[in-house]
Amino acid sequence: MSPLFSDAQPHHAARPVAASSHQLSPAFPSRAAYGTAGKLRAWQQGALDKYVEKQPRDFLAVATPGAGKTTFALTLASYLLHNHLVQQITVVAPTEHLKKQWAEAAARIGIKLDPAYSSGPLSKEYHGIVVTYAGVGVNPMLHRNRTEARKTLVVMDEIHHAGDSKSWGEACFEAFEPATRRLSLTGTPFRSDTNPIPFVQYAPDTDGLRKSLADYTYGYGHALADHVVRPVIFLSYSGNMRWRTKSGDELEARLGEPMTKDLIAQAWRTALAPQGEWIPSVLQAADRRLTEVRKAIPDAGGLVIATDQNVARAYAKILREISGEKATVVLSDENESSQRISDFAAGDSRWMVAVRMVSEGVDVPRLCVGVYATSISTPLFFAQAVGRFVRARKRGETASVFLPTVPTLLGFANEMELQRDHVLDRPKKEGDGLFDEEDRLLAEAERADDGPDGAGGDEFSYEAIGSDAVFDRVLYNSMEFGMQAHPGSEEEDDYLGIPGLLEPDQVQMLLQKRQTRQIQRAKGKPAEEADLLELPAEQRPVVTHQELRDLRKELNGLVAAWHHRTNQPHGTIHNELRRQCGGPLTAQATANQLKARIAKVREWAN
Repeated sequence: MSPLFSDAQPHHAARPVAASSHQLSPAFPSRAAYGTAGKLRAWQQGALDKYVEKQPRDFLAVATPGAGKTTFALTLASYLLHNHLVQQITVVAPTEHLKKQWAEAAARIGIKLDPAYSSGPLSKEYHGIVVTYAGVGVNPMLHRNRTEARKTLVVMDEIHHAGDSKSWGEACFEAFEPATRRLSLTGTPFRSDTNPIPFVQYAPDTDGLRKSLADYTYGYGHALADHVVRPVIFLSYSGNMRWRTKSGDELEARLGEPMTKDLIAQAWRTALAPQGEWIPSVLQAADRRLTEVRKAIPDAGGLVIATDQNVARAYAKILREISGEKATVVLSDENESSQRISDFAAGDSRWMVAVRMVSEGVDVPRLCVGVYATSISTPLFFAQAVGRFVRARKRGETASVFLPTVPTLLGFANEMELQRDHVLDRPKKEGDGLFDEEDRLLAEAERADDGPDGAGGDEFSYEAIGSDAVFDRVLYNSMEFGMQAHPGSEEEDDYLGIPGLLEPDQVQMLLQKRQTRQIQRAKGKPAEEADLLELPAEQRPVVTHQELRDLRKELNGLVAAWHHRTNQPHGTIHNELRRQCGGPLTAQATANQLKARIAKVREWAN
């Protein structure tokens, strides 16, 4: 084992020293961030120092995706083994691919972990095993017996997946309650539900709600300042969507306009349908962006995160037509798919298309461009997905993520630097649970038979008729830039052509210049050419669901007042408003349609 620590120090006072190039293999940390190769990053050393000082049984480290949680955990494991504080290691990972990834990373510093362990005695050549949460759930007593037999360090990667009290959470508690030491890791310490996470400490905040307490936290903002992760440019695309409901009604809406959650889900899925024009236009733009990035980063790759197998294959076919190069398709978490990911990571091909939770924890540092082409809208999934693109290898790299103009996603993008904790006891809000799919998706990622999945399943049964795409805005550093533009236009190319190697302040400066130039061009256009909304992004706020509810409430109040004045039934008044103003029922109307009806009632009253 690599001699990271000196035996001369007593075990209770052992202090890890910074891992220098002569102490660790040059390949560790593998493909480290700018300025960090061959040594521990400052946050990793700080977390180790705190651990050694406290010598806790349980330790929760929260570090943003791409910061190097694996390196920290394995260095700590080496310290505990070398100082005889533990005798064996069990690593629990979310997916089969990550089992292999953990074993390979451990081998680089002399720790041998068996990723194929299933039962029985472990070969003496190994220091421990790597299993999945699903594997622990199948046979928790097997792992409890192993844990009780020898002093064990249990490393639980992405510990938030153990928060399901009825399955994985209970299994993890049963299996690892006897562990000598437990190290919990996560880049996203929050869950969409209120199930407690095993071995995580909670304490009440000022409002009396219990929040998770991390022993060491290294957020995206800190990592960005340290050049450990890349800044992310989000490119958002709107457009008109048309679809047919199960009842045969044809609906049309513009992606990004205020709508009910049901309509947003249907419009969103229509945009992602491969037979429309939205996806091909966005993939074309993403490929142009990748070409620009590869001028500075020759091996830069792109990842499209798809909803299911069928659309993933369709996206891959579109990408081949666009780029002239075959895309790597990863449909599940099988061994074959794991090898495809490894081959893509080691190569220099342009695109990979993957289904769902293959995005979590997968280490492909050359990924620089992403397309969020899935209808999953949980903050956890979004954070993990974006985390695939932020792993910096050298200073100045930027990440670009393309996404639909959906209020939920724009909110997540604007809150990239916000540190979240897992909150218990919080009151249930309207809409909670509608898209809380991360645990189900993770379980399905372990199966080869990957069926279709979307936001709400058959609940929003529909048929996509057509879609088109419009470049909408750029989100960067919690600010918005750009004016709407047609795909392939000079205005869109201005934003797609931003260099791939820039300092964060240079990115912001260039975006401001691009928007100023776009505004000047718009002023010089004839009025008849202004067929898109000619307003800067920051002046085009996306109306929230609450504001939409307020508009419906205001309209209903005015209709009630008109009913008392004229004795006309409420339904008759609403039908007349629809006849004069157009649009669907009130529950499905957009904000602009509701405002038009409110103005019409006020006009009647005057």
